[in-house]
Amino acid sequence: MKPLPARTAGRGPRTPLVLAVPALLAVAFLVLPLVGVLARTEWSSFGTHLTSPGTVEALKLSLVVSFWALGLSLLLGVPLAWLLARVPFRGKAIVRSLVLLPMVLPPTVGGVALLLAFGRRGIAGPWLEQAFGVTLPFHTSGAVVAATFVAMPFLVISLEGALAGLRPRYEETAASLGAGPVRVFFTVTLPMVAPGLLAGAALTWARALGEFGATITFAGNLPGTTQTLPLQVYLLLQEEPEAATSVSLLLLAVAMAVLVALRGRWTGSPGRDRAAPPVPAEDTTAAGPQPTADSTGRGPGPDDGEEGRWALHAEVTGFTELVLDAAPGTTVAVVGPNGAGKTTLLRALLGLTPRARATLRLGEADVTEQPPHRRRVAWVPQDGALFPHLSALSNTAYGLRAHGVPRAEARRAAQDWLDRLAVGHLAHRRPAALSGGQAQRVALARALAARPRLLLLDEPLAALDQTTRAHVRHTLRAHLARFGGVCLIVTHDPVEAVSLADRVLVLQDGRTLQDASPAEVSRHPRSPWVARMLGRNAWPGTASAEGICLDGGGTLVTAETPPPGTPSLAVIAPEAVAVHREKPGGSPRNVWPGTVREITASGSRLRVLVTSDRAPALVAEITPQAAAELGLADGVAVWTGIKATEVTVVPL
Repeated sequence: MKPLPARTAGRGPRTPLVLAVPALLAVAFLVLPLVGVLARTEWSSFGTHLTSPGTVEALKLSLVVSFWALGLSLLLGVPLAWLLARVPFRGKAIVRSLVLLPMVLPPTVGGVALLLAFGRRGIAGPWLEQAFGVTLPFHTSGAVVAATFVAMPFLVISLEGALAGLRPRYEETAASLGAGPVRVFFTVTLPMVAPGLLAGAALTWARALGEFGATITFAGNLPGTTQTLPLQVYLLLQEEPEAATSVSLLLLAVAMAVLVALRGRWTGSPGRDRAAPPVPAEDTTAAGPQPTADSTGRGPGPDDGEEGRWALHAEVTGFTELVLDAAPGTTVAVVGPNGAGKTTLLRALLGLTPRARATLRLGEADVTEQPPHRRRVAWVPQDGALFPHLSALSNTAYGLRAHGVPRAEARRAAQDWLDRLAVGHLAHRRPAALSGGQAQRVALARALAARPRLLLLDEPLAALDQTTRAHVRHTLRAHLARFGGVCLIVTHDPVEAVSLADRVLVLQDGRTLQDASPAEVSRHPRSPWVARMLGRNAWPGTASAEGICLDGGGTLVTAETPPPGTPSLAVIAPEAVAVHREKPGGSPRNVWPGTVREITASGSRLRVLVTSDRAPALVAEITPQAAAELGLADGVAVWTGIKATEVTVVPL
């Protein structure tokens, strides 16, 4: 086959002419006026026109007015944008429409409206003049008010969009570390929406610099007082058209410079976000020193928190409904299927969700009515929610600084915690330069460093590789052994639940299904999901005289059976399932034909998934040698057998 000609290689789909022609006409329509300005500019007199006394005076006044308008827009518009983006209230659509109104209102109509509101005979004008001696019309302050009126919406809309795109998780995490709303706003919210704020500010300034209609209608056209550069262009157009063209080119150049510098950031275009730098994969061989421990099992680091003992009593109502009591130093693993209410429980304890409400007592203090930043409840969300504008060290010190710890002391303690979790060598990196596992360890260090009374961890080790997870689990266990409060860990890892927790709280549909020791939950799981998490087969059904009538159909013969009619869960260990190519004889009471659907490795053994039309899907665990002797593969017909004595029945 002949290669494609070079000129056609890499071409995308051909653009339809029915779209291309109108698009080109639109570009020509927009470009032609600009070309007209460039073509009619007298370049030999350009400098003379721009340095004439009247133009210089108007330029200075325009800069004064535009920067004052920008300042007022920032002072008033930033809180308004935050209100629109973050606070639900009645009439929000009307308020947003009022914000947008100056953008679509004819400027002269806006000037008339300002005159009727703030003029000498307006609604507020006489009061301003009597109370403060302020007269806005025909005064520079009037030009500032007019420019602010038409320009501030650009800031509000741009910043509101940036705030709406910012996940509240960052602000909620900052609050859980002890930062009040004002501190969160200035240390987390504003820095994270800085690109949107700068884009809105640039547009606001450019719009204020070019304001004409509202200014001339409301403030008049007094040289040196209200005659800004656009008004100067209007006058020059009547007397010196060449000079008007030169000044127009100046304003055009300023506007284009602003738009080119922003590169579409105010529009929310996908291209506004720069690609993140490549992040290394989690690698324990290059992760720096691993946590070390002394003879007590405690790694080097700061004090393990504020002195004291804080028992937990929580009554949660709403979607998640339960009563939870835990003594000081207790670690509770919270498990359950997706949608069971685990994260809702944590957010209710933080006071961050309307879905559920918690009456919460920590030690002797009732913190139910306290805002999140005063509860001393630290939270590590699933994604860590590290503040992207802060280094790992500053992230870790954030909670201490929010509680008033001096900067140097907070940074020393933060560095100790980072060292303790083997990420101290990454202290000066920002989150974008960390791998997922490294970021999760920094988030864990940040929560531990905040000295909480209740520690909430939402799958804190999920992003770690097995080796690093073991080290971090060891360090966390050593800290929790000395922790005076209570820790709740949401996890899907049975090893974490068994090794870290004193109790396992099993949730289902927002309710407590089981609350017991890890050993008891492992022996007698009351949830099919928990049983499967532990690697076992779990079949729900109802007890009968012969055994368990399974919900999926069929009967499972058991050695011991609860009273007939009792809802029950049959739990079968995978290693108790025998796999045969022919129907077995002998002792097994439960035998079904089936088909192999999947074979996966589990350590040195294989887990074989077998499906059948006579029983629910079943997982058997066998050796690779046995699988080879049986010739097992996907689609192979087999028989499975289970002895009645190998079935554990848990009444529900």
